[in-house]
Amino acid sequence: MSAFEFDRALVHKYDRPGPRYTSYPTAPQFNSAFALDDYHQAVRASHEVAVPKALSVYIHIPFCQSLCYYCGCHKIITRKTHRAVEYLAYLKREIQMQAALFERSRCLTQLHLGGGTPTYLDDAQLAELMACLAEHFTLDDSDAHEFSIEVDPRTISVERINTLRGLGFNRLSFGVQDFDPDVQAAVNRVQSEAQILQLVAAAREARFKSVSVDLIYGLPLQTVDSFDVTLSKLIALRPDRVAAYSYAHLPSQIRAQRMIRPEDMPPPARKLELLELTIRRLTEAGYVYIGMDHFALPDDELALARANATLQRNFQGYSTHADCDLIGLGVSAIGKVGDSYSQSVKELSQYYARLDAGMLPVQRGYRLNPDDVLRREVINGLMCDGRVDFPQIEATHGVRFNDYFAEALLQLDEQVADGLLLIQADALQLLPKGQLMVRSVAMAFDAYLGGAHKGQFSRTV
Repeated sequence: MSAFEFDRALVHKYDRPGPRYTSYPTAPQFNSAFALDDYHQAVRASHEVAVPKALSVYIHIPFCQSLCYYCGCHKIITRKTHRAVEYLAYLKREIQMQAALFERSRCLTQLHLGGGTPTYLDDAQLAELMACLAEHFTLDDSDAHEFSIEVDPRTISVERINTLRGLGFNRLSFGVQDFDPDVQAAVNRVQSEAQILQLVAAAREARFKSVSVDLIYGLPLQTVDSFDVTLSKLIALRPDRVAAYSYAHLPSQIRAQRMIRPEDMPPPARKLELLELTIRRLTEAGYVYIGMDHFALPDDELALARANATLQRNFQGYSTHADCDLIGLGVSAIGKVGDSYSQSVKELSQYYARLDAGMLPVQRGYRLNPDDVLRREVINGLMCDGRVDFPQIEATHGVRFNDYFAEALLQLDEQVADGLLLIQADALQLLPKGQLMVRSVAMAFDAYLGGAHKGQFSRTV
């Protein structure tokens, strides 16, 4: 992937709604016609390939102690901690049922706990969860595994950092969003800078392989000057990775966002100013742009994977590990096994009822056809490498690239003219000005984009 360049006029021009391409086809194509039988069939097929893939597990912990007004995740706000006890009991049943479908020879090399707030579970509950996984799956017990957990700094102590490391987690992601106290108050997520500094230092002391910090730009009351201060504090903290997400304000769709005062929202033009500031400050500080919203230090595994073209993309974002079969556990969790996607029920009562009936909680999904598999490979090439080699696609799929994608290539004429990408005889290559617009380039290869689904996506920059 080549270097990148910020051109505000082009960023503004191509800032249109579009998918994030953590999957292709994207979630709007998932449907209830994909039933539990389809999932079982996909699992069986995943064992019939010459070399079955390693396993990845995502576990969704939906509970939060308080409501962050900006959040659009699937969550349950409660201080009734007994609810986590009940949820964990059902999670353990689901783990046992899922593990029974997969051969024990398939090593679990990736694990991600997301939410909600995974650290809503206390130390004993997290230990119980990890013990259950170890009982039913073959865990990669080397430190080459990628076991990560999202951390709300308000729910964790230095002692808990050490406990997480002892449980086998080797990557942490801290949700900071903004250091400014006024912005924190406006989104109901108040946490002290000193607390975050202490926790990051503890993670380093505990020898976590990667410490990531999440920021959000476009939040209420943010200004260029205030966010510059936040970035200065972040750079001084020197996390291995930074995820800088664009805030999508959709109060008509996300009830929590109605708590944000409209008069506190920054004007649309400010988001581009904040994005430009973020890119400039992080790259000047030595961070490498990975793709989408992600940055990493040059010696971090993500930056190395980007450099040697082994970067992967999945529902949790960018990854350094080879493509795995992903098992989703917990309410609303999404999995990817073979050429299929599956998603569990979103309501807790339904989740419990399915497991009580002895059924996995799969509610909907999608089985990819050969055209989907081909387009997914092209889109992944763009998202991870900024490049698509035509001969490789042609050899794998038995097509002539220019003929098969004639319409898509025509759609890219404007991006070519604007210097976002170069279409050569044997490859499509993103140029420095096009790196930030990769989603709009990938959209040309999406067979499902249309008026019915465009409103379901965030803006692409």
